[in-house]
Amino acid sequence: MKKKLYRSGNAWALLIQKAIIELLDIDPENDEVELEIENKTLKVRRYNEKNTNS
Repeated sequence: MKKKLYRSGNAWALLIQKAIIELLDIDPENDEVELEIENKTLKVRRYNEKNTNS
């Protein structure tokens, strides 16, 4: 899937379709997401303290 980035103030935003949010089991109104970059690939997942390496 090809997506375009959009300007949002001094940052850039990526719109994620509802179907993808549902597949990731993310509630966009209540959940936080965790971003990780690995080998120039952006990974997005629902934030869960169990996912942290600390």
